[in-house]
Amino acid sequence: MNDNISHPLKLFNSLTRKLEPFAPVHEGEARVYTCGPTVYNYPHIGNMRAYVFADLLGRTLSWKGFALKHVINITDVGHLTDDADEGEDKLEKAAAERAQSIWDIAKHYTEAYWNDIKSLNIRQPAHWSIATDYVPQMIEYAKGITEKHCYELDNGLYFDVSTVADYGSLARTATEDGEGRIETVEGKRNAADFAIWRKTAEGETRQMEWDSPWGKGAPGWHLECSVMSEALLGLPFDIHTGGIDHREIHHPNEIAQNQAHSGCDHSGAQIWMHNNFLIDRSQNKNGAKMSKSAGEFLRLQLLIDKGIHPLAYRLMCLQAHYRSELEFTWDNLQASLTRLKRIVMAFGQLTIKAEGTAEPVDHPRLIQIQDQFDAAISDDLNSAKCLPLLEDLLAQKKISASQRLMLAKKMDEIFGFDLMNLTRSDLRLRPKARTIAEAEIEQKLNLRQQAKADKDFTTADAIRDELTAQGVELMDGDPLRWEWSISI
Repeated sequence: MNDNISHPLKLFNSLTRKLEPFAPVHEGEARVYTCGPTVYNYPHIGNMRAYVFADLLGRTLSWKGFALKHVINITDVGHLTDDADEGEDKLEKAAAERAQSIWDIAKHYTEAYWNDIKSLNIRQPAHWSIATDYVPQMIEYAKGITEKHCYELDNGLYFDVSTVADYGSLARTATEDGEGRIETVEGKRNAADFAIWRKTAEGETRQMEWDSPWGKGAPGWHLECSVMSEALLGLPFDIHTGGIDHREIHHPNEIAQNQAHSGCDHSGAQIWMHNNFLIDRSQNKNGAKMSKSAGEFLRLQLLIDKGIHPLAYRLMCLQAHYRSELEFTWDNLQASLTRLKRIVMAFGQLTIKAEGTAEPVDHPRLIQIQDQFDAAISDDLNSAKCLPLLEDLLAQKKISASQRLMLAKKMDEIFGFDLMNLTRSDLRLRPKARTIAEAEIEQKLNLRQQAKADKDFTTADAIRDELTAQGVELMDGDPLRWEWSISI
């Protein structure tokens, strides 16, 4: 455990709608399950906010001294094109549209997701649990709850939500008509009842289907998380995370399954945590939550193609509390990149001044900063309050560089910027649409710098105008060297 870390960790539990002290089920260990992607398409940056949040949670648990066991699932079967119980499986639909094997579709988009995880410097979990690896366990799990909690219709096996206590308490949206996004299926006893197993329809051809006591078919989407979380983490475990949209249907259904299978009213996880939406205002000032179903969506690769380092998006996420809506605009993202550059530059200068020396952090002001930092991150992961404390630390010029560097490295354990290896030049990415060579830019900058030194401002301005016309923005006054970026 880090020194001078004394504030108890408190987390907001969506189930109780309260801040609660974190008390692990197993002493000294934190077990966390995160709902992962459905790999039928590329993840958009709104999806990736959930994993930046989960990574912040994991890093905070490590900072507080807990041994972390983190599981993220990969949904490669069972998720329909909406939250209804009838319709097309997202993977089957994508495979049909692209005339490819469903296994190839899943592999391609899983690898794309993992690349985004790496680009955002999100730590690897203890387990990537793949849904199709657990289908036999899902069938056994369903068999164990069928008699008391399920009933069969022509199209599959359904869970009767009236057989468990307080169904929907997580969502707080229980009504006589059920949740609005669930469409009516003929024969369902309750509007909120959901599919445990979906039978393959007569005459239908599916690439992914298995034999079961209820006929050939595939598991319902909700089943996999209950099965894999119990298999890998045991019940109860500590924390279950996901996007706020999961709070309304998917997670209440998980809880119902957990209650049925365990034979008690326990929800499975002690604490349920949800990050809020990313609101896209890049095209429309009124904004809308980011969604693949809306058509075009913002991928992390698009940010990179426009010359924005993905860690600028990570910082953008950390500037807002995870339970707050986060507005996305290109200006906001560019401002985050500028802020990250300043942090990286100050950290680099600090590294040079420290000259490899190591001192314990004992200066009163630094101890105060660390205490404030720990208090903020312990208060439901308030990373937005932590970032200014890092900048304050870097600005303390009169305090030992070695001590400041030591504390800055500790703080980066939370932020995950990898400041010991990240350089300012790493943050300068070439927009895909721009063809001017970096060597040409540097040559013109050298000529402009010499012209300014010679007080030949006419030549200096002409070079600046020439570069501007090619999309290169100059930022004079940089203490290291005139900075430049290629505009998006």
